[in-house]
Amino acid sequence: MSTPPFPKPIPFAEPWEYELRFPRDPRGPGIARRTLRAVLAAHGLLELAGRAELLTSELATNSIRHTEHAAAVTLRWLHPVLRVSVWDAGPGGVPAPSSSPPPPDREGGRGLLILDVLADRWGDCPAGDGFAGPGGPVGKTVWFELLWGGPPHPSDLVPAA
Repeated sequence: MSTPPFPKPIPFAEPWEYELRFPRDPRGPGIARRTLRAVLAAHGLLELAGRAELLTSELATNSIRHTEHAAAVTLRWLHPVLRVSVWDAGPGGVPAPSSSPPPPDREGGRGLLILDVLADRWGDCPAGDGFAGPGGPVGKTVWFELLWGGPPHPSDLVPAA
């Protein structure tokens, strides 16, 4: 009996989606970050990895720190936009980021500022307002989008004289 051949890889501009669920465990954000990098590398989108990893780590850490439940990270590619959503079963939405950073001696409070600066777009959806996450309409999803700028122009690859 012969095995069927692997399917052809998804073309670059075709949509795809991956999802990773993880328990309320301090290792979860790191696992999500490494998984995200592997997916982006496999799809030729490593140039988005730095920002995506930092923002995903921030949101996933908030999920396990501020709720008592599991969380999930969804990566969705709709050429030329990467949307990363982090869902948890915690209540409510996300407060608007402060217009000024917290005092230097304060440990937290910079996550939404980082999100606001590094993401091309971001938002949140409480249960019942769009994608609510795995398992049904409970909790909230915080998402961000990164716009892929396209391949570098050949002149950008030549070192300046």
